[in-house]
Amino acid sequence: MTLLSNVDGFHSAQELHVMLRERGANVGLTTVYRTLQLLAETNEIDVMQVPGSDTRYRRCSDRHHHHLVCRGCGRTVEVLGPAVERWADRIGEEHGFTDVSHTLEIFGTCGRCAR
Repeated sequence: MTLLSNVDGFHSAQELHVMLRERGANVGLTTVYRTLQLLAETNEIDVMQVPGSDTRYRRCSDRHHHHLVCRGCGRTVEVLGPAVERWADRIGEEHGFTDVSHTLEIFGTCGRCAR
């Protein structure tokens, strides 16, 4: 989905569908959902569950990261969390788990929205 390579931030499937239609693509919303699901399963895109909102998607960097998300405008920043990585591995080991993975979104209010 080259559209995600050309837009910033997270977007819902419905928003992406509208953008595709505006660019002349003859694609159905079901196809957009299926494509997003496939891209998520292959770790080619980030998926974010926003409380009280639709699932959001975006193309992301190749390295493992987390997101700082503004509750007001939805702006996101990729952040690294080496302490979180060590904690997750340690907790997994303590409980006999292997191949531990996780996702983390940190919600707050950005400086622009706080003004």
